[in-house]
Amino acid sequence: MIAVTVLLALLAALSNASASVLQRRAAVQESDEGTGARAALRRLTHLLRRPNWLAGTGLLALSSVLQGGALATGSLSLVQPLLAAELLFTLVVGSVVFRRAPDHRTWLAFAALAVGLALFLVAASPSAGRPTASPASWLVGGGGALGAVVVLVAAARPTSGAARAALLGLASAVSFATTAALLKEAVGRLGHGPGAMFGHWALYATGAVGLVAFLLLQSALGAGSLTASQPALTLGDAITSVVLGWVLFDEVIHLGLRVIPEVIGIGLIGAGSLGLAGTAAEGEEWDTHERDHRDRRTRRTNRAHR
Repeated sequence: MIAVTVLLALLAALSNASASVLQRRAAVQESDEGTGARAALRRLTHLLRRPNWLAGTGLLALSSVLQGGALATGSLSLVQPLLAAELLFTLVVGSVVFRRAPDHRTWLAFAALAVGLALFLVAASPSAGRPTASPASWLVGGGGALGAVVVLVAAARPTSGAARAALLGLASAVSFATTAALLKEAVGRLGHGPGAMFGHWALYATGAVGLVAFLLLQSALGAGSLTASQPALTLGDAITSVVLGWVLFDEVIHLGLRVIPEVIGIGLIGAGSLGLAGTAAEGEEWDTHERDHRDRRTRRTNRAHR
């Protein structure tokens, strides 16, 4: 059964990484149309016509199914660290799709993030808590998540490039983690019958928050490189899930001697983040090849017409 869990979790990570790469490829093929709700809506309308974006959306849905299957056959403490492989899968798939590999510093930074996150989650290994949360807990956890998303989106508005992609990716991550927590709340009521689940607000809030998370993800992918958005998305989702598990469902991380590998994991995450910050500062966006090529071709055409 463990082998099935590992296989499903790795396939979910691969599917999610492929979805991000394909939707990022569609995003770089679109011209920048400014910011705001209207610009985002126009951009989404254009993306709906692109096969890469539609394929990425399908893979995103498949990833959710695979992750659900992994969680159904194994524990969260086993599945969540394996999902960190999404970071490395993003580079592998992106190298094929964009026909240009990231430099060695980007590989090392992503590897540090993936290993650090997996090490932290394995060491922390949150204990199983209660299946549902109290209204007071949701007021604290849900309100905190909502506040974090609002602050991150507001902070992203005046920025551009890697900073904007990272902030929107983190806002999307918080939203995705909240969606998972809401789904856990809804499914946790199945013990009282299907009516208890379908009659509870959490099931419908799952759909609403999931839609917000999806739209924020599209904005992040359109704002900047996967080097900026993907780590924020993967790390933010995992860490927010741990926090919400503690606040809502009384899940507790292990301490004691496990603090040592937890600190090492956090250190690797910090080192990887600093490495990516240095790469972004130099403007090395390996996944903008198509837009760069198109811009150069446009400039040559304009010069020829002068």
